[in-house]
Amino acid sequence: MSVIVPTYNERDSLPRLVSGLAEVGRGLAVEVVIVDDASPDGTGLVADEMAKSGPVPMTVLHRSGKAGLASAVLAGAAAARGGVVTVMDADLSHPPELVPSMLEAIRSGADISVASRYVPGGGVGQWPWSRRLVSRIATMTARIGLGLQVRDPLSGFFTVRREILTERGYLGLGYKLLVEILARHPQARVAEIPYRFVDRRRGQSKLGVGEIVAFIRLLVMLRVGKLESWRVGKSKM
Repeated sequence: MSVIVPTYNERDSLPRLVSGLAEVGRGLAVEVVIVDDASPDGTGLVADEMAKSGPVPMTVLHRSGKAGLASAVLAGAAAARGGVVTVMDADLSHPPELVPSMLEAIRSGADISVASRYVPGGGVGQWPWSRRLVSRIATMTARIGLGLQVRDPLSGFFTVRREILTERGYLGLGYKLLVEILARHPQARVAEIPYRFVDRRRGQSKLGVGEIVAFIRLLVMLRVGKLESWRVGKSKM
């Protein structure tokens, strides 16, 4: 399997993440694909050095600038060699220990397995009420607007069959690729695995106004596309 890790200014946390993946990936034939968006702190150089002698096979992709999390994942999927792909953050907010369970869900028949904050047993760390409210509103907006049954369609930690990610036509906007995957594949078999999200241990969050605007734009475009598909299907009846 391949683990895709988009990075931007993650030089302190990346070695710890890779070590954790190497530990849990024993016997799973794991490769790590780093997609670095020209991190000013030298994350790409750290990744290059780790790829030479690190504890797990690594491929490092260098992009010329910060081009968005979703597009980074798609670029990583194109370079991945595994038939199953896990997507996770480099900031240690996603526990490597959950990766084997997510892979097992795929092996048991799921097309997508989602590390979910909003199923029994899941949760978030020490979030203030305002952040919890924003997350819940965004989640419900995506679920209702796109008719999704998954409880946590905005999770950034998920595993998927690689052929789903390498299809053409993804918009790749913003930082929430999973919601687009789910909207494109309403018949996909999805397993949600509970986990508790913890805030990044190092660095600063990259969620800004631009990412929020891109997310809203993505939802609108997916909603319009869904309505157009419904109209076309109805006209053929």
